[in-house]
Amino acid sequence: MPTHYPKRRSLIKRARKFGFRARMRTKLGRRMLSRKRRVGRSVNVRPL
Repeated sequence: MPTHYPKRRSLIKRARKFGFRARMRTKLGRRMLSRKRRVGRSVNVRPL
């Protein structure tokens, strides 16, 4: 029985499942993207 490396995930499969174009395909995905756009990016900066 051949051994398999753990966590050897395909980046193509991941992109097709969770990527931008996969999100744009569904109504809920588009809603999620617009929600994230509204919130904006969070930047990890320590306040002085």
